[in-house]
Amino acid sequence: MRVLLTGGGTSGHVTPALAIADIIRAKDPRAEFAYIGTEKGIEKRLVEKEGIDFYPIKIQGISRSLSLSNLRTAYLIMTAPAAAKKIIEKFEPDVVIGTGGYVCWAPLKAAAGMGIPTVIHESNSVPGLAVRKLEDKVDLILTNFKTTADKMTHTHKAVNVGNPIRVSFGETDKAEARRRLGIPESVKFVILSFGGSLGAPRLNEAAIDVMRKFDLAHDDVMHFHAGGKKYYENAMQMFAGYSLEKNPRLELKEYIYDMSLHMTAADLVICRAGAMTLTELAMMRKPAILIPSPNVTDNHQYKNAKVLADAGAAMLIEESDLSADTVTEAVSRVYGDEALRESMSERIAGFANPNVAEEIYGEISKLVRNNAKIKRK
Repeated sequence: MRVLLTGGGTSGHVTPALAIADIIRAKDPRAEFAYIGTEKGIEKRLVEKEGIDFYPIKIQGISRSLSLSNLRTAYLIMTAPAAAKKIIEKFEPDVVIGTGGYVCWAPLKAAAGMGIPTVIHESNSVPGLAVRKLEDKVDLILTNFKTTADKMTHTHKAVNVGNPIRVSFGETDKAEARRRLGIPESVKFVILSFGGSLGAPRLNEAAIDVMRKFDLAHDDVMHFHAGGKKYYENAMQMFAGYSLEKNPRLELKEYIYDMSLHMTAADLVICRAGAMTLTELAMMRKPAILIPSPNVTDNHQYKNAKVLADAGAAMLIEESDLSADTVTEAVSRVYGDEALRESMSERIAGFANPNVAEEIYGEISKLVRNNAKIKRK
């Protein structure tokens, strides 16, 4: 099977695509992959790191405010499908799979017009702009949440399968993960925190508050935090301002590439509530403090987090309620209550679909087979 993947803007759109590649590769070791994304997007770094051929196209999102950049956006919207078509003709895929972000619109639109099977996966509960603009064109829409189809027009194309997850998640146990990360045996509690690939200023502040108010007071705690590409420098200034860089148990990075290893090692995760992250937490059975981003469509991160919090599967702190005290008190509670950690672990595991790989591969391969039959006729 020749598979052309597309999606980008944030790691939340790229990771599902790479996870789907993992799934297909495990079932079909001879499968070949290529990826369409933007030259400056995080997808280029992540995809090339996987050894997958990367083809850039020029496209950008629409600015919500009046801006001259929207004139360029309009131009790129007109020219991007033709650029994508040339790549498709060169690679000759059996299927084109998109996972969201404005970049996936052009390749899926072009492929659909060429009669090539097309699939889009929607991780969030609320369909994104890509799905809304493409649902009348693509052949198949895979969803993470059952309720997503209720917000679509072409509901007959939707199949609920859950979120794909990278094969690397869960491939090692906690002890091995900690050994590979060089975590000392004296460390008994590991905290992992991040605010997405670009970062989040308030979450960076929260993580550093935890480091200075909680971590420094507990010699058995180690804390890893990813500040994000956009806000890393500001986070590092705060980090150094409190002299936290002098403590070997505290690490601040721009981006954590081996997220599966860090999450395996963690006892507690502090993060946003993007759909992909919640799936990873569920599959890894990790207690979590969720701080949803308020700057997303239809406030869907809060809605996702609220479902988990109501089930006792995670703690929820809204960004408007975030302070040094609220987040530190939540961390202290999880740290000091083993029974609570075990309960959260059991309950969040209920939000994972253990058959997601089989179902995703089954739907994609069926689509490709049916198209091949039509061609033979």
